[in-house]
Amino acid sequence: MLLELFPLVAKGYLEGKRKAEFEAQREVNRKKIAAERAAIKRTGKLKIRDLTLRDGQQSLFATRVPQAEIEKVLPMYKDANFYAMEVWGGAIPDSVMRYLNEDPWHRLESIKEVIGDVSYLTALSRGRNLFGYSPYPESVIEGFNRNAVKSGLGIMRIFDCLNDVKNMETTIKYMKEAGGIADCAVCYTVDPKFTGKQRWKALLSGKRLPKKIFDVDYFLNKAKQMQALGADMITVKDMAGLIPPSLSGKIIRRMKSELNVPIDFHTHCTPGYGLGAVLMAIVNGVDIVDTNILNFAGGPAAPAFEIIQIFADKLGLDTGVNLDAVVKINAELKGIRSRIAEFDSYKMFPLEFDITADYLPKEIDALFDKAIELAKADKEAELLDVCNAIDKFFNFPAPNEEVKAAEIPGGMYTNMLAQLKGLGLEDLLPTVLLKVPEVRVAAGCPPLVTPSSQIIGVQAVNYVLDVNSGKAPYTNVNNQFFNLVKGEYGETPIEIDPEYRQKICGQRDATAFDVSKYKSPENPILEEFGGVKLAENEKEMLLLELFPTVAGPFLKNRKADAYYAKVEAEEAEKQRIEDEKKAAYKAIPAEEKQAMLLRGLYSLGGTSEEAAGEITQPEEKESRLDLKTKEMLNRMKPKSKLVG
Repeated sequence: MLLELFPLVAKGYLEGKRKAEFEAQREVNRKKIAAERAAIKRTGKLKIRDLTLRDGQQSLFATRVPQAEIEKVLPMYKDANFYAMEVWGGAIPDSVMRYLNEDPWHRLESIKEVIGDVSYLTALSRGRNLFGYSPYPESVIEGFNRNAVKSGLGIMRIFDCLNDVKNMETTIKYMKEAGGIADCAVCYTVDPKFTGKQRWKALLSGKRLPKKIFDVDYFLNKAKQMQALGADMITVKDMAGLIPPSLSGKIIRRMKSELNVPIDFHTHCTPGYGLGAVLMAIVNGVDIVDTNILNFAGGPAAPAFEIIQIFADKLGLDTGVNLDAVVKINAELKGIRSRIAEFDSYKMFPLEFDITADYLPKEIDALFDKAIELAKADKEAELLDVCNAIDKFFNFPAPNEEVKAAEIPGGMYTNMLAQLKGLGLEDLLPTVLLKVPEVRVAAGCPPLVTPSSQIIGVQAVNYVLDVNSGKAPYTNVNNQFFNLVKGEYGETPIEIDPEYRQKICGQRDATAFDVSKYKSPENPILEEFGGVKLAENEKEMLLLELFPTVAGPFLKNRKADAYYAKVEAEEAEKQRIEDEKKAAYKAIPAEEKQAMLLRGLYSLGGTSEEAAGEITQPEEKESRLDLKTKEMLNRMKPKSKLVG
């Protein structure tokens, strides 16, 4: 009745009433859920490394979350009590300078200032490549790790795109010397996927395709080598989300039984394996898992913490995380995601879910129990179906079937597609995908992780473009591919054919990166900005070493801003002093002003500051010089030094 008579008023009233009833019920639920959670018998621990502020935003929003937004959630993160927070490294140092005009060092230091020692701050480092894309000499590696720890870093996750542990050795050494924790990552990757036609063609040509390379023993042996070099912990790092649950379980079981350092598991959800693979790692005894908070999770990012927490509760595992703080963070993340919508790769928000106050529907809660049962029974196909149903309930993106079929990282897939679209040749993508395994094997079968995945992807596109335009394959070779085949990136999983290296590089033997040829970028003096150097301290110089084309303009702009701010401040100070003088003079009685003027003229011949001050105050000339004074000045004029 009310709705018919007063539709607008009644609608608002009813909506408000329903919202109030909903919130009241939530409060009741919150107390019940807290009591139920407190009653759980915890038989073990599961540490959580939160990736939201680095990997999460890099995977979903191209690393465009500015510092001002990050600062909004830091007090809540301090309360959340995560074991670790990944906040730096990867693309962060480059991107915050390139796109946000922010200082990477300031970002790390400001986060540390708020978080303190509650959670370990973590960064991702590419071994000898650090946060850049080329190998660096030891002096740069040492300086970067030392300054990172000094700025607040607790854990450096170190990986090498070839899984060449020799490339990780110096970073492990310098990180530990600086007082940090060396987290060494074994990069998960898959073997090249060949068609039957490609295998038959290889057989006829007399070139044997490689046997299986990347099995459980391969990853375990790499982990053992890293442990021998001093790794404080080992991460199984699946950057592409391609590890199926059954294999994640096998790898974790072997590592837990044969290593004596903590094991972390990291994956993504792009092809739909992520949640199942993490659950399988948990039931097989992994020590730490990587997650994102709900609004920054799923799709190309890692699984949601809230979902993993539900599994942990059902398994009797204590994460030690303050869930009330997580709810607050998630609410703020929703606002942040809305404000950077132009960079949102999905624009698809997950379900509104408060883990402290919302009960799951019974049928969804049953799916969690079923998933645990299937994981323990190692039934992969059924487990994936159930986990995908859970993801669907939380409104996460469906598995990317193209990436799953191609068995390559999602970023590599989209980069190749973008390269072809830019030329109007996207119809060549299927051909490029077929060439990826051939180019990869020829280049020593590097794992498809950053930056080797991009190197192989670009060269596969170049290969097809060459053939498509009537040129010989490898007519166009990108510089990074040239250096990879030459041997500058390190030792590849399989040996590169010397004849192939001769074709690409003009030499048969591998040549390692020559540190003696490394040249530090120039650090010019900026005369136009007060004669300061472009990089004025070690941290700025390190940015210039790693990102010369980005850090150069960034630092120059900083020096310009600082110079103009200094000039402006100096001018403002001069004006302040002048204004004070004027104000002080105006406060002096007229008689005293006349006396001051006369004293100045008598003692200094009219050149004193007082006399000059009198003469340069035009608005007061007539008032301060009465007739008597004028007559006196006229009588003095012939004797004054003011007369020429």
